[in-house]
Amino acid sequence: MPGLIPRERRVLAPGAVHVPDWLDLDRQRELVRACREWASEGPGIRAAVMPNGGQMSVRSVCLGWHWYPYRYSRTRDDQDGSPVTPLPDWLGDLGRDALAEAYDDPERARGYRPDIALINHYDAGAKMGLHRDSDEESLEPVVSFSIGAPCLFRFGNTENRGRPWTDVELHSGDLVVFGDESRLAYHGVPKLLPAFDLPDTGLAAGRLNITLRVSGLG
Repeated sequence: MPGLIPRERRVLAPGAVHVPDWLDLDRQRELVRACREWASEGPGIRAAVMPNGGQMSVRSVCLGWHWYPYRYSRTRDDQDGSPVTPLPDWLGDLGRDALAEAYDDPERARGYRPDIALINHYDAGAKMGLHRDSDEESLEPVVSFSIGAPCLFRFGNTENRGRPWTDVELHSGDLVVFGDESRLAYHGVPKLLPAFDLPDTGLAAGRLNITLRVSGLG
């Protein structure tokens, strides 16, 4: 739900754009319902375990390709080995619309064909360290939607996890797209922020983040 003070569209870095309040409430509710269904299929949503044995604080479910550190598979290899749920056409359409909006380039957006959706749920204590989305073979843009509790989103540089970086508050309905020079920029979520007057999206608690990517894996 848009606030009393409009938040302006913002270029975070070359190729990285934040569009506030892009998802209307009906679309947010639609995404929450769909994510709830996807999270309950097969072995369900899980917190991935890193190679060092540490467990991520966010819980994830994937469409199209299953991600686990640091690779993709067509099957849930770190769960029960079952096939990954396909990415629906309507979600790809939403990604193309988002890319057209962020880059103001409908022609480019028509060729965008995401085949991965990585859905993360953050509860009150969850966070995501600075990382790069570098497990894909393609360098097509990443499209990211936020629903639910606000968070502090940190968008860094392409060289390392240190400064310079840009911090921005992401609210329910916000869109972030990063590609081109910023496709391999480090980024993360240091924390969720206090939530006041959240829109009624159907999400009971926490934050949903849905990122669409092009695998390039064939």
